[in-house]
Amino acid sequence: MNTADAAVQALYFEDDGATPNSRFPVLFYRLTLDPSVDNARAFEALFAAHQWTPLWRDGIFDYHHFHPNAHEALGIACGQARLTLGGASGQSVSVECGDVLVLPAGTGHRCIECSDDFLVVGAYPHGQEDYDIQQPDSAAHPRALACIAMVPRPEQDPVSGIRGALMTHWR
Repeated sequence: MNTADAAVQALYFEDDGATPNSRFPVLFYRLTLDPSVDNARAFEALFAAHQWTPLWRDGIFDYHHFHPNAHEALGIACGQARLTLGGASGQSVSVECGDVLVLPAGTGHRCIECSDDFLVVGAYPHGQEDYDIQQPDSAAHPRALACIAMVPRPEQDPVSGIRGALMTHWR
């Protein structure tokens, strides 16, 4: 996995009154993978090396949701998908094998459609492994905002470590 030449894009999403999103941008990396390697295992090793705990391998829920108490890294290990980021009024993005999304706490996301072989590795900064899953709800919005405000920034970028884009964009 080549992370040295990783292109990264910063995507910003506004609070819509139901999905909080974040003042921090979503970081969207496009990595070059080695076709002879187990990509899921490679993502798990990459994330773990940068103090993010890989907790699961699966797809992404097909309903809008966010994590008010944890940041999340999603490594696309196989296949491709179309996702919505930022909640119902957010942006649709296409992801494929080798992509990584780093979602700040509160960022809405859901899978619109995916290939049959779509596989994601989900990881969380050390200390944020007990993540909560919430759906957009204007009544619960103030509580979600209070929770998000308490989430510490990660010590490292899950892709590039202490010199990664997260350290610059999430100030």
